[in-house]
Amino acid sequence: MSGEPSPEDAPGSAVLLIPAYRPTAALLELVAKARCESVIRAVVVVNDGSGPAFEETFATLAAMESVRVLRHLVNLGKGAALKTGLNYAGCNFPEAAGVVTADADGQHAAGDVIRLATVLVKSPRMLVMGTRQFPPHIPFRSRFGNLLTRGVMRAVTGQRISDTQSGLRGIPMDFVPALLRIPQNGYDFELEMLLRCRREPRGILEVPIDTIYLDGNRSSHFNPLLDSMRIYFLFLRFSAVSLSTAALDNLVFLVAFRLLPNVLVSQCLGRLVAGLFNYYLNKSGVFHSQARNARTAPRYIFTVLFFGALSYSLIRLLVSVGLSVQAAKLSSEGLLFAFSFIVQRDFVFFAQNPSAQK
Repeated sequence: MSGEPSPEDAPGSAVLLIPAYRPTAALLELVAKARCESVIRAVVVVNDGSGPAFEETFATLAAMESVRVLRHLVNLGKGAALKTGLNYAGCNFPEAAGVVTADADGQHAAGDVIRLATVLVKSPRMLVMGTRQFPPHIPFRSRFGNLLTRGVMRAVTGQRISDTQSGLRGIPMDFVPALLRIPQNGYDFELEMLLRCRREPRGILEVPIDTIYLDGNRSSHFNPLLDSMRIYFLFLRFSAVSLSTAALDNLVFLVAFRLLPNVLVSQCLGRLVAGLFNYYLNKSGVFHSQARNARTAPRYIFTVLFFGALSYSLIRLLVSVGLSVQAAKLSSEGLLFAFSFIVQRDFVFFAQNPSAQK
């Protein structure tokens, strides 16, 4: 498009954003079809350092009406390209319902893009996810990667999302500022987006879309090993704090028990020290809770007391059947680990905000 767009935004429209790194001809076809639909206010394409060989493709796009091409000098990653486009859309089309993101490799049909934009316009507070199906003929690396990420996300965050790696998404405009603050710049940005939905909380609406893989999905720049490790690294922080807390709790307990051979006193001291450590790190570093301490602290204290009493009962039970105090302590904490995490996730640090679900 020539010049900057005029502020003719309307809540009944959305901006289409496509991050592109060395795109195929499928990108031209998708943009040509999508820009003609009334629900698409404008198309923003981010050239993420594709290089001189692709200048003609981007020049063709820039010459199209209602299309704006932004450029990275070097390849900065999909997350960085998405943030560049989201920032542009938020600044130039603030009254649009939101931004629909699509991939540049031909995996998203124009009809699905339009349908997703229409759903976003009707539900401008929800993150709309284009959900693919994964039958046996789908490339193994795509099917396996999605199944693994989906399982981990459900186990750790409690979110049930059918297609965690889908690049076809409808992002509400009021969600854009929060996404621009995400530090990740690779494929992990899209997963962090889903985690942010839980923290707000913000509802996620899934819309079935066609599953398209061209030439065995060779055009995809997603590295199954490297990028999956980057994505799954996000989940390690959930476990790291809990494991560190358990180590501190057990250390204090064992030292106290040597000095004061009393299970109850040692248990209380361990819980007190580890509890303060755990509360601070879980609130700020794991769950990123914005809730006030006046709300979370009493719930956390109740949870600590509850699990402390439960752990104490288990220790006494295990000791009575022949285990040493140390072995009983480690066993009881191991049994309660997952349950404790779920309670903190869903009861202590989960900020209720009903308006975000509308």
